[in-house]
Amino acid sequence: MSTATYTNRLADSTSPYLLQHAHNPVDWSPWGEEALGRARREDKPIFLSIGYASCHWCHVMAHESFEDEDTARLLNQHFIPIKVDREERPDLDELYMMAVQLMGHSGGWPLNLFLTPDLRPFFGGTYFPKEDRWGLSSFRHVLESVSSAYRASRGDIELSASSVLQSLQAAASVGKTDGSVPGLSALQAAAEEWRGTFDKEWGGFGQAPKFPPATAIRVLLRHFHRTQEPEAVSIVTRTLDHMAWGGVYDQVGGGFHRYAVDRQWLTPHFEKMLYDNALLVQAYIEAWQLTRRPRYARIARETLGYLLREMTDPAGGFHSAQDADTEGEEGRFYVWTREELTRVLGRDDAEFFGRFYGATAEGNFEGKNILHVAVPANEFAEEEGLTADELEARLRVMRQKLLEERAKRPIPGVDDKILADWNGLAISAFALGYQAFGQEAYRDAAEKAARFVLGEMWSPEQGLLHAHRAGRSHTPAYLDDYAFMLQGVIDLYEATFDIGWVGWAHRIAGMMIGRFWDAEGGGFFQAPAGQGDLLVRIKRPYDGALPSGNGMAALGLMRLAALTGRADYYDRAEQTLGAFRGPIERLPTSLGSLLLATDFHVGPVEEIAILGTAGSRDTKDLLSAARGSFAPDKVIAWTDPDDAGAGARQEAIPFLEGRAKQDGRATAYVCENRACREPLTVAAALKSLIAQS
Repeated sequence: MSTATYTNRLADSTSPYLLQHAHNPVDWSPWGEEALGRARREDKPIFLSIGYASCHWCHVMAHESFEDEDTARLLNQHFIPIKVDREERPDLDELYMMAVQLMGHSGGWPLNLFLTPDLRPFFGGTYFPKEDRWGLSSFRHVLESVSSAYRASRGDIELSASSVLQSLQAAASVGKTDGSVPGLSALQAAAEEWRGTFDKEWGGFGQAPKFPPATAIRVLLRHFHRTQEPEAVSIVTRTLDHMAWGGVYDQVGGGFHRYAVDRQWLTPHFEKMLYDNALLVQAYIEAWQLTRRPRYARIARETLGYLLREMTDPAGGFHSAQDADTEGEEGRFYVWTREELTRVLGRDDAEFFGRFYGATAEGNFEGKNILHVAVPANEFAEEEGLTADELEARLRVMRQKLLEERAKRPIPGVDDKILADWNGLAISAFALGYQAFGQEAYRDAAEKAARFVLGEMWSPEQGLLHAHRAGRSHTPAYLDDYAFMLQGVIDLYEATFDIGWVGWAHRIAGMMIGRFWDAEGGGFFQAPAGQGDLLVRIKRPYDGALPSGNGMAALGLMRLAALTGRADYYDRAEQTLGAFRGPIERLPTSLGSLLLATDFHVGPVEEIAILGTAGSRDTKDLLSAARGSFAPDKVIAWTDPDDAGAGARQEAIPFLEGRAKQDGRATAYVCENRACREPLTVAAALKSLIAQS
């Protein structure tokens, strides 16, 4: 094996993923005019490889093929090799992922395609092995075949590329409004479809692999809230319980891994993503608000604690992901032998801990143990003669000891870039965490992250930038960046009542509409206009690993309209729902984010105005009652009519105007459809009123 060292054109990148490949013998280039122009001048096909820093199979293919000199020689001689970080260029990832799926392949990463010099894809797939196996051709065989076909059968290549382009253009044309919008029947249809695929034994949907269905859970909670259909909430609770008990949840350190490879949620793919954890925090908080099950609050808190401890940049933003691998082994950081448990906890505690968390001498993962709740806590506590609180207190001490011990191990690599869209999700999670649990650290984290994104990743001319790393912000933002940050600053306003966040919501909404709105069909494009290196400009209604930007934009605009009285925001949101009414009604479970927006649109939306002295006990009690109840179709505002800032707050939030405290006490006003109830000064009465709505 050669010991030669290489440096290619990725060495100046900020992306951790691209930097992982900067010393491959493959002559990689980043996506850009230099590489694209070279493909045109030399009339060579482009080999486009898309992945991300914490992607396990990306690492496998890199080690097998991209570090191999013979394979690199083939790539360098016959292709223009280009690397893309899917998290930095989600528009390219989405477009070319759609292309691979249109070719009849399942999607995933690494995503590998062959393009004509004018960027049309003609062949592609995901992981290609080094040797023929699993029914897949070796990567070198694929390279040789494609190179030969490009030279000898160029006409066939051109026909194939044109056919894929036409299919992409047809798929991208989805979304034209006819003036009508979806209604609650779409939520009912989604609930019925989820019921049909629900795993009644282990929770979740379908068989293996299983991905945590955060958005589906939130839609089903809203469906139950409206219908009191018991099966809807049982699907939610069984899924949340088994995810929290399984190995897909990090029982020692908190936070969720990417997905489970089995039905039981036991064996995860061990990478951790910021967006998964932010979305799941929101789902567990809402489930706690509805059911008051303490374990849901605990899981939400522990997950927020994990994000604070391991994923927070010193400057305030949140990092993107943690690797699945350490020391070349997937999951090594997270698993335990019984001997390790005994050494850290002592023999008796290790035996107790092992029975609860399913740790055996044989192990359940390559001779070691993925910790999981083997016996439900209430049953285990009864067997041990403990109360639930006593059991949890004892386990908490043991988990802390193991967490401290685990910190001595080589830690998984962190993708430390900061993405505006994922940070928007995390800002919402922390703001909602503060509203639910009152822990000031959550509010502070949300504010610090928002200030970072809107300070370091925003300019008056460019608006949002998508990514930041190593002191550099770059790449014009996408729809998701604006839509998710819009939700984040609205949630932050309802956590802090600082009207400065409402001002930011207006700026974000205005730029989002100006840069992404489809004036012809309604709804929003994913990428801004004028993106010259993008083959097709897509409007995406469907949820993927992330919620749909269109769904989040529609929901955010309606929330902002309810707070500020801006009818134009509401109109854009309604037109967005209308643009995607067809897909919503045909494939409702694939459009969960737009179902959340549909639920809010149907309403009725409660406008809750709290008047009282900041920090006083009676004000806090009313706010706690308003925030603690599960009432998803609501907006909350606060003012003290007696202080100097009241006028500015009333101007920003018109439904605060004309209100007065009753008998000098903190007072709540609840209105629906411009009809208001009697003012309330008792927190229990406010909580009861919200629960009845």
